[in-house]
Amino acid sequence: MDILFLEDEPTIREVLTEYMKMQNYDVTCAQDGEQAMRLLGGRRFDMAVLDIMVPGISGLEVLGYLKEHHPETATIMLTALDDEKTQVQAFNLYADDYVIKPVSPIILLKRMETILRRVKKARGQGETGLMVDDDSYQAFYDGKPLELTLSEFLLLQTLKKEPKRVFTREQLILRIFNEDYVGNDRIIDAHVKNLRKKLPGNYIKTVIGVGYQFREER
Repeated sequence: MDILFLEDEPTIREVLTEYMKMQNYDVTCAQDGEQAMRLLGGRRFDMAVLDIMVPGISGLEVLGYLKEHHPETATIMLTALDDEKTQVQAFNLYADDYVIKPVSPIILLKRMETILRRVKKARGQGETGLMVDDDSYQAFYDGKPLELTLSEFLLLQTLKKEPKRVFTREQLILRIFNEDYVGNDRIIDAHVKNLRKKLPGNYIKTVIGVGYQFREER
C-alpha cells in the first residue's frame, strides 16, 4: 500500500514513518502542503495521512484537492486541533477519519488498517448501510464515519450485537460505564436521543416500560 504522509514536525514524521514501514507500507513523506501537492500531481496513493496545520497550503486544502481529483484515496487527518469546527471542516470534505495528536503509533496504524480494509471491501462489494467496527471504536454508514462520542458508540455497539434483546437502562449503563457511573439511569435516554440524531435511519426502538432495542432501518 502506498501512503502519502504530510507532517511538518521532523521527529513525529520520522517516528510515525518508521512504524508505517514496519507494517510494510510504502511511505512517501511531505513536509509542507506544496510538496504534498507536487507529489499528488505525479502519482496516486492508496491513503494520505495529512497533518492539518502545516506551512503554506494546509492539510485541509490538500484533502479538498484529493477528494476532487483522487476520490479513491483514503484519508486520515492528523492534527493537534480538537475543536469541533475543524473536525466538521474535515468531515465536510469527506475525510475518512480524524486523529488528534499526540497519537500512539499503534493506534494510528490500527486506524489505517481499518480504513484501508473498509475501502477495499467497499470497492469490491459496494458496502452500504450501518457498520460498527469494534477494532477502531467507530461506526460507519455507507462507508462514511459517523461522528459519535465513545458513550454513543458503546451504546450502539451493545444494541447492535444483540438485535433481538431488549436492554434495560441499568443493563446499558453497565455495558457503557461498567460500575463507575453513579447517578440517574435517565442518562441513557439522553445518549439515545443524541445517537438518534446522528444515525441516518430509525435503528433504535423504545420498548415502553423496559428500555431499548436495536432494529434494522425501516
